Amino acid sequence: MAEYATPQVQKSRAMATALSELTAHHRVACEPYGRIVDAVAPGFSAATSVDAVPHLPVSLFKSHELRSIPREDVFKTLTSSGTTGQQPSRIFLDRESAAQQTRTLSTTMQHWLGPVRLPMLIADTRSVLKDRTQFSARGAGILGMAPFGRDHLYLMDASADERDAWLTKHAGTPVLVFGFTFMVWEQLPSGIDLSGGILIHSGGWKRLADQAVTPAAFRAQMRARTQIERVHNFYGMAEQTGTVYVECEHGALHAPDRGDVVIRDPVSWAPAARGETGVIEVVSTLPRSYPGHALLTEDLGRVVAVDDCPCGRLGQAIEIQGRVPKAELRGCSDTAAPPQ
Repeated sequence: MAEYATPQVQKSRAMATALSELTAHHRVACEPYGRIVDAVAPGFSAATSVDAVPHLPVSLFKSHELRSIPREDVFKTLTSSGTTGQQPSRIFLDRESAAQQTRTLSTTMQHWLGPVRLPMLIADTRSVLKDRTQFSARGAGILGMAPFGRDHLYLMDASADERDAWLTKHAGTPVLVFGFTFMVWEQLPSGIDLSGGILIHSGGWKRLADQAVTPAAFRAQMRARTQIERVHNFYGMAEQTGTVYVECEHGALHAPDRGDVVIRDPVSWAPAARGETGVIEVVSTLPRSYPGHALLTEDLGRVVAVDDCPCGRLGQAIEIQGRVPKAELRGCSDTAAPPQ
């Protein structure tokens, strides 16, 4: 079935079953997780709804080593973004988990990009890919998106002449531009013609919010600078790599087929009603090598559509409204010092 084609009621039932199975798996395979579930949800066996699945605060991956595979089976360790001095999350993947993340991301992104690989402009530096066993969120994001493009040019590594030669080479051809939000804002120059192309960006709005840059203003600025019309933000995190929520033409972030959200009241932690602002919990059926299938984030948001977004995609769609007060600064783009 095509992505975003499952009605929410049907999707929720399937997700509850899959997440319950993952909970049982991780309780056995990850002893610390098992102790947590026994404490917070004693007697839990299976959930009849997604919001009934035991969840972890995402910050727990910063302070604890949570993995459901033997240490010798760890193929790759992802690290979350964080400012200097902060402990990053550590996410442990075996080969199958890493491959599953890649396959799922491919299915999601091909829905938005199409099957043809476009020339790709990356608003970053190749140096973030140096250590392929210890990936930062930025490095993982670039590596995850790179297969959707070809003839890659890293803007921060290219001279103005090299950049102009690349643009001349691909003149008249749609290009794919990718980067983390702050990096795109700082690195993508004015006066280049990217009309017909697609810009995919992600990674936090903290610094841009300080500059009073709203998502709508960001899109308008990108159009003014480069004539690019298709601009899609996406919401995701290292703790659930492969599960991304892409912004549609109407500004709503859509849950993919393998993921979903619960908005929780910050006082009672009960599920909030549609349209009410609360703390975002993200769920995903992908994490099997670590217990990251139900995570309470440090972000605030609300559900803006359930099977009724004007874009026609089914399932839930959300709007991000900022960080939980006093939550530490996060965001892949925010970890890069601004250019002097």
